[in-house]
Amino acid sequence: MYAVYHGPDGLRSIATRAHRMATVLAAGLCEGGVGVVHGELFDTVLAEVPGTAAEVVAKARELGVNLRLVDENHVGIACDETTTREHLSQVWQAFGVTVSDVDGLDADTADGIPPALRRTSEFLTHPVFHQHRSETALLRYLRALSDKDVALDRSMIPLGSCTMKLNATTEMEAVTWPEFSGLHPFAPAGDAEGLLSIVTDLEQWLAEITGYDAVSLQPNAGSQGEFAGLLAIRAYHRSQGHGERDVCLIPASAHGTNAASAVMAGMRVVVVKCDDQGNIDMDHLRATVAEHSDDLAAIMITYPSTHGVYEDTVGEVCGLVHDAGGQVYVDGANLNALIGLAQYGKFGSDVSHLNLHKTFCIPHGGGGPGVGPIGVRSHLAPFLPNHPLQPAAGPETGVGPISAAPWGSASILPISWAYVRMMGADGLRRATLTAVAAANYVARRLDEYFPVLYVGEGGFVAHECILDLRGITKATGVTVDDVAKRLADYGLHAPTMSFPVAGTLMVEPTESEDLAELDRFCDAMIAIRREIDRVGSGEWPVDDNPLRNAPHTAACLTEQEWKHPYTRHEAVFPAGVNAPKIWPPVRRIDGAKGDRNLVCSCPPMEAYQS
Repeated sequence: MYAVYHGPDGLRSIATRAHRMATVLAAGLCEGGVGVVHGELFDTVLAEVPGTAAEVVAKARELGVNLRLVDENHVGIACDETTTREHLSQVWQAFGVTVSDVDGLDADTADGIPPALRRTSEFLTHPVFHQHRSETALLRYLRALSDKDVALDRSMIPLGSCTMKLNATTEMEAVTWPEFSGLHPFAPAGDAEGLLSIVTDLEQWLAEITGYDAVSLQPNAGSQGEFAGLLAIRAYHRSQGHGERDVCLIPASAHGTNAASAVMAGMRVVVVKCDDQGNIDMDHLRATVAEHSDDLAAIMITYPSTHGVYEDTVGEVCGLVHDAGGQVYVDGANLNALIGLAQYGKFGSDVSHLNLHKTFCIPHGGGGPGVGPIGVRSHLAPFLPNHPLQPAAGPETGVGPISAAPWGSASILPISWAYVRMMGADGLRRATLTAVAAANYVARRLDEYFPVLYVGEGGFVAHECILDLRGITKATGVTVDDVAKRLADYGLHAPTMSFPVAGTLMVEPTESEDLAELDRFCDAMIAIRREIDRVGSGEWPVDDNPLRNAPHTAACLTEQEWKHPYTRHEAVFPAGVNAPKIWPPVRRIDGAKGDRNLVCSCPPMEAYQS
């Protein structure tokens, strides 16, 4: 949206201004006898002050400006669109330089970008980057986009495995405060006491919640947390003289990132089978552990399982791996089913990542922002991430930085801090129980219409359930895609499709939804099953029915000729004209075809030969 608002001309103007500030700053330093290392630069000046760099940085700090202490002889100064002439004067003053004629210096100073590096090609050529130049216009554009979206302000988002819960306004408000949003990731710790207090609180609270001994908030996503946790395991084995332990066992039902993270951490992945109930095949696990007793590094499991079940063998799994010298990594994706009920660090796990953008209310999706901290037991604590530019960010013996910034996406941590602080221990436990109850309510109501694929002891699920449509598809031709798209006509967001089992829907209602919304979803699914039956009976053709043609847009409703065997009313108001209505902006596309027929827009390899 920054690019949409400013467009190519605005971005070029902003960049030019930042560059001019940097070149004038450098010229002023040179005029005052301070050496500048680079004659060609964009926004950053590297000044040379033999033996006095620390004094310059300290003087600048007294004046209210943070400069970068590169080493005892060099100071780095970065300019951006917020830099003013007053800032330049403060920096010159810190270096002991006086510039009397800034205007003249500006006029006489040449640009520092070499001609060969100047961009001549166009960029941001799409019309959207040229249309919205006022706050009013941008506001209306944003509203137009939101009208196309099925978000939590319109519908529950029952995406299984994703935990799309409410991001409450009270939790979100603090991230707009400049004390958090305007704080540089490498600001001195003394200037970030408030945020670091939040970091400390969250580390302690998350450790208490999970039963671990130490927590690092540096990883920016669950996948980064996995990577950090597995690096800690590898470092631990090496510290024990067992560098040969590099095999990571992963159940066939696991999240795809598990295997990718293990390979990135230098491990060899060995897959463990699942039984007919979707649980870890214990016989295969025992045989695999025995086969790799000399080189077993870890097992990665998800609890509750990826199939949405509390596997009662989790303690035995941990014991088998520990007895063979391995470590246990529990994927924290499903922590929303555990808080206040069980603790990873107490039932045998050694390390887990915790998705703050799932269980702890940081907004999820759209590429971020995310936070995927890891919790570890004490023997792995020395191998948590650290950072070369901030000793307080981790142990001296750590595995190095996982993210660019010492505490990762620290500016959004106030969201999770507020969530935990307001909920308290009793509230968090109640949220877990409510989420589990909601999932079981949905499973019981819908099992008659869409069989629940996996259940645990007593026929219960955990915080999510998998609805099996494979038999329905075989009998009627109606696919999981048809059902998912048809839900939009009912004013509802679809569950997760075909994960972790192809041809199924994975539903996770979370504790955010009240009974009325759960019933609205269940009623829609039951109504859709009746529509499926009409296809199965031959009343509607398999290739021309409200499910196969869903979603229905306003444009298709107004077509002059309606040739379908169902009415326009059945197409767009299946839940009734007074029910919440969403008008999808586009009809269905063939997503699978697009995935399988990629078109590369990159230059051919021949273009690089010269």
